[in-house]
Amino acid sequence: MSFPDFYEQAPVVRTYDPFAAMLGAARDGLLDYHYLDAVRLAGHSCPTVAGAFLIGRAALAALYPDEPAERGNIAVHMPAPEDEGVTGVMAQVLTLLTGAAAVNGFHGMRGRFRRKGLLSFANQREGDAIIFTRLDNNVRVAVTLDVSLIPADPDQGERLMAILQNYADASQQAAFAAAWQDRVRRLLLEFADDPRVIRVTPVN
Repeated sequence: MSFPDFYEQAPVVRTYDPFAAMLGAARDGLLDYHYLDAVRLAGHSCPTVAGAFLIGRAALAALYPDEPAERGNIAVHMPAPEDEGVTGVMAQVLTLLTGAAAVNGFHGMRGRFRRKGLLSFANQREGDAIIFTRLDNNVRVAVTLDVSLIPADPDQGERLMAILQNYADASQQAAFAAAWQDRVRRLLLEFADDPRVIRVTPVN
């Protein structure tokens, strides 16, 4: 399989998972998540998937500034219903990074390692911020994403229409894919630590 080179250049999210450690699934329970993991999970690469990856990265760094974040010790609240827009896609990526799962998640063992119910959704749109809560100390942060600083290629609309209406030639399809991934590349490599794009706010 071949993927764009920049996937491996993107930031890596290191986590500690005590359940993985107990089961021997990962040495010392350390799990490194790469952007390619999110791509494989979603089945595609786009600003939403990349943005969710960076949102999770920023939240975990804020909650655990001096050590790898503990998967399964973080609750995630999405500010919209799970079937609204890209909410579900982003939530899946955040489950990957945090372990937080909805009602279909792992129910735990004797009160430990529970993931079920750590991911929740608003009943109606509450805003744009995703709320992350560290369960052992109740520290919370709100994280928002703004990709307006990384505009799409102005020809993308015309290319997409041609593709969806089945009259795009090979050059148009290639140009669309290249421009699409270039926007993702810029988000991951140039704006990953830009507070104008990924904004983290403590919640009292």
